[in-house]
Amino acid sequence: MLKSEYVKKLICSSLVYKYSVIALLILFALSINSCSSSKGSKLMSDDPESAYLMAKSKYDKRDYLDAIDDFNLIKLRFSGSPIIDKAVYYLGMSYYKREEYILAIYEFESLIKSYPSSKFAEDSKYMLAMCYYGLSPQYNLDQTYTRYAITEFQSFLELFPASSRVSEANTKITELKSKLAFKTLKSAEQYYNLDNYRSALVYYDNVLEEYFDTPYADDALYGKIMVLITKKKFSEANDEVKRFESKFSSSDLLPKVISLKSRIPL
Repeated sequence: MLKSEYVKKLICSSLVYKYSVIALLILFALSINSCSSSKGSKLMSDDPESAYLMAKSKYDKRDYLDAIDDFNLIKLRFSGSPIIDKAVYYLGMSYYKREEYILAIYEFESLIKSYPSSKFAEDSKYMLAMCYYGLSPQYNLDQTYTRYAITEFQSFLELFPASSRVSEANTKITELKSKLAFKTLKSAEQYYNLDNYRSALVYYDNVLEEYFDTPYADDALYGKIMVLITKKKFSEANDEVKRFESKFSSSDLLPKVISLKSRIPL
């Protein structure tokens, strides 16, 4: 099988898995949510705008559970009305405020796909990324949601390059990439401590190739130099020392790198 075909199949399998998991989680969360709300919706108006304002007033009062009931009812009763896009948006926001990120993701994605020209599409795209950001766990756990968050923030920047949230999105991307870099660096250090230098080198290189713009790039290059000297690959080690001196002249690790340099035979 050609490499490109294999990669395409791998990506498709990953997407199928992603959306299957999300669908199952949505069903589970919906069942819990329906049980947790004993009041039910008291939305009585037959006018879409009035119904929306009633639901929005509950959202504004941070009564998110009742707002969820009302916005869901609006989706059922007024699906073709002009207020449906903002109702879906605030339904997503109500879930988001309750940290029910999977349910919020569903609503934001629904708005983006069904109402791409809505004035809430930009905010929905950003909040979609924020939901994955909220799901991103500590560095030592599986980082699938972290990668989804990075992808969604990058997609937001591509679609809305003039947005007022560009700076914030870039900050979030940097933070998330730093988390991935730190996880990779810790794996490299673990392999190094186990004397598994080949695997350590792979992980150090991964940091340098994928996350060179994070605060952990100098740590990775320092680790790589240590591995190369340990493996007596002195020519490569010398090249990496020069690279370190050029790229990280202000790093706290520079004195240690200079010390390592003295161990390289001339």
